Amino acid sequence: MSSQHEGHRVLKPSLEDIRKPVRVVPQPRHLWVITAMCLFLLCTPSAQANEKPPFTDYCRQLEQEIQGRKHGFLAGNVTYYVGGFHASWKLIEHETLGLTHPFHHDLRSRGVGLLESRIKGTEHTGVGNDFSGWEFYKDTRVLYGSVIAGGKIFENPVPVSMKWRPDRMICTYHLDGIILSETKFIGPHDAVASIITASSPVTLKFTGHSFYHRNSVTSSAEIRYDKPKRTVVISEGGHVRSRPDPQSDERTGPCVYSGMTTALSFSRPPETPPTLTKDARGVQHYELQIACDQNGTVVSWAMDDDEQAAIRKSREIIKNSREWLTKKTETFNTLLNEQIPWFRCSDQRFVDIYYYLWSLYLMYYIDVGHGWEQEPHTQTAVNNFLGMHRYDATFQIKVGAWTTNKRRFAYGNVLTWKHLTKHNRFRENGAGARFLSDNKGRSWHSGAYGGETSEHIAGAWQIFQHTADRRFVQDCYNDHFEKLFRNRITDFGMNTFEIAQTLERMAVISGHEDHVKRWQQMVRRDRDHIRRMFDQRWEANGIKGYFAGPANRMIMTNGFWAMRSTHFPREYAAQMVQQWALNDEKGFMGEFFPLAMSKESMEKFRTPVDHSFGYTPDTAYFTLDGMFRQRLLPAASDLTLNHIENYNYHPDWEIPVAPEAYRRDLKLFGDQYSNFNAGKILLILEGLAGIEYSLSESRLTVRPALPDAWQWMEVRLPIDGHWTRLRYEKQTVDVTGSPLQVHIESR
Repeated sequence: MSSQHEGHRVLKPSLEDIRKPVRVVPQPRHLWVITAMCLFLLCTPSAQANEKPPFTDYCRQLEQEIQGRKHGFLAGNVTYYVGGFHASWKLIEHETLGLTHPFHHDLRSRGVGLLESRIKGTEHTGVGNDFSGWEFYKDTRVLYGSVIAGGKIFENPVPVSMKWRPDRMICTYHLDGIILSETKFIGPHDAVASIITASSPVTLKFTGHSFYHRNSVTSSAEIRYDKPKRTVVISEGGHVRSRPDPQSDERTGPCVYSGMTTALSFSRPPETPPTLTKDARGVQHYELQIACDQNGTVVSWAMDDDEQAAIRKSREIIKNSREWLTKKTETFNTLLNEQIPWFRCSDQRFVDIYYYLWSLYLMYYIDVGHGWEQEPHTQTAVNNFLGMHRYDATFQIKVGAWTTNKRRFAYGNVLTWKHLTKHNRFRENGAGARFLSDNKGRSWHSGAYGGETSEHIAGAWQIFQHTADRRFVQDCYNDHFEKLFRNRITDFGMNTFEIAQTLERMAVISGHEDHVKRWQQMVRRDRDHIRRMFDQRWEANGIKGYFAGPANRMIMTNGFWAMRSTHFPREYAAQMVQQWALNDEKGFMGEFFPLAMSKESMEKFRTPVDHSFGYTPDTAYFTLDGMFRQRLLPAASDLTLNHIENYNYHPDWEIPVAPEAYRRDLKLFGDQYSNFNAGKILLILEGLAGIEYSLSESRLTVRPALPDAWQWMEVRLPIDGHWTRLRYEKQTVDVTGSPLQVHIESR
């Protein structure tokens, strides 16, 4: 492959294998071959077999070498660590000894400023929205380490190895025969530590400065050294340029860290008192030297609104560094062993990808407890900006439904948006449709509106199916879904028919039977009308074999997304898959599946944005999910394998990856640890494994879609405190340990 592909070998599908005609006539729902135990389960729940999977050290299993490939990334609750800097996968700065870019991000700001919106009414964006300065961590310089040994200074050495795990980063440095080992991790109280050992005695020199961003105007930071506590204490402050409102000019206001304290602590006293200086901008600089040997030296960082709390946190992680490092590993292994479905298959790459994507999903969980951030929820990306995105939540909510502790890992993904609705922060058009912003925090929202929130209702209903928690439904419906869609249900992929029906069910559960008639009248749902709505959009604008094609002929995958509707005509779905999904001349089959834009449209639409987002994970999820829902097998299964192995596994590095996108030329683009990929988890659990369950109906349904390329697959699923085992082998499915009645449907 040419060098422009960065050596990324693409595993193209065999179109002869995938292009199998899809039968479009109705088929009986024959059961797969089932074991005797499973036949029994069709009638009654099984005795509670002990199907809890054995413990696995997933932190070790997920360990991957990232030096020169990706920046480092660690997550606490409101603390994050980025090691080095890669601008959209382009290496700008290597990681080095110490702590380069730890940062505090509790969603008090979207970026670097804390200005208040000047917009009146419901579109007031609050305090903290910022259309610039999102990646403010890259301008931090905290503890950049150098090594003094044998009369030489090794300035900011580059590690020969940097290994990433969800619980820690491990760096190794070779300097003239001296080996330095370093482990970085985030402790339980959001302090960050680096444990450094040297094979021979050396002196470590650390430099850094107070917070100052490229958008900063002034700095009012103050600094002092607390000798008894071996801590450099910085009172952060200053003003920055930011833009809190769309289509507005920049204004100057407080920086995100105004009033906060940074504490930098050390396990050993500096060899000489730290050098503290202030430059002409008011930025406070510091330099100090500390001894290091085989016994190790620990340096730490912490931030807090309270000075004493920051100092205490930075000291505690040094005192307890070994114990807390072990605890961090135990905590994350517990999450991956007990909070998510267990998955294995005959191709180890997919197992590694599955747990890698889950680890990112869980690493991004944040629990702030202030303002509009009252519920724990996942987020999307450390690059760009942290926070949950309205659009991304359409599938991230559904991923949370598969966790064990849904009150901790599912509810908040829905309910965090309720604060905007309850406080009348939305855009309303002339037809009465209300739209929420793309992103939100403690006291701000982004002011970029869209209608995907209707799909949150589908995710919330799935959480209810997995919990039977009527109170959760009431919390979602009252002051949120009922209010947001009171006048009109916004459409997302032709979902309004199902969403209206779900709102009826939620109304009844919430004690508002009188609302049912409203939802019935809002969306007409007789069979002829529904069919007509799909027929009218079929081959729109003269685009043959495609659904809802646009007038400008920018043919994206969106037409496939409507296949997720239970009302989508299956004969249309079959034609689309045949003529567009499997077509490598005009359709969406590129170097792998799917292109974000059809090949027919790519020549016409060639802006930098079009080229950057050549392949994207969200479009792949929605497209493939629709194929599974239409039971268009084996195309759905084979194309899912084709996408995941090419998008989420780097064959040269032999590690899982989670890029925000691939360019058309297959160069990696955007964020490097992107939770935008969370939908792939659903493609495995809901697509390939075909699992659906409802506690309120006491029913576990399995629609197996084992790919032809796999010999077997196994899932162990936590259902209401019990572990259920599902084993797939070609035409056989064996289910044991289910507390629910089991129904297995044919291909």
